[in-house]
Amino acid sequence: MPVTDDETLRELLDAETVAVVGCSATPGKAAHGVPKYLQEHGYRIVPVNPTTDEVLGERAYDSLSAVEEDIDIVDVFRPSAEVPGIVDEVLARDDVETVWLQLNIRDDAAGERVEDSGRAFVQDKCIKVEHGRLVA
Repeated sequence: MPVTDDETLRELLDAETVAVVGCSATPGKAAHGVPKYLQEHGYRIVPVNPTTDEVLGERAYDSLSAVEEDIDIVDVFRPSAEVPGIVDEVLARDDVETVWLQLNIRDDAAGERVEDSGRAFVQDKCIKVEHGRLVA
């Protein structure tokens, strides 16, 4: 089951590095504003977007597989249909602790795979809203 309780969500947010899959370079989009908020609150942001070289002053990677640094949370701003492939990339890494799907993004089967690997899974929740509610 995806994580929903406040205590566990608060623990998950005690992370350092967030890879944002679908991170946008376009101000005004949620996929830009949410990582900007996280960056302003002390998180290291790793943009994953194959169509740009840099977002929020950080090098953008074409895929999770290409990210060279350690990641704590993978925050997903891509359609639900793309989640299984993103989870495949997560499961190929040994550093990711949490997969977090933004509002209206859901995939129960992918979530079971994440949880079976011993990692946390959050879906259909905005990481910015939860951070603001539980941490900030």
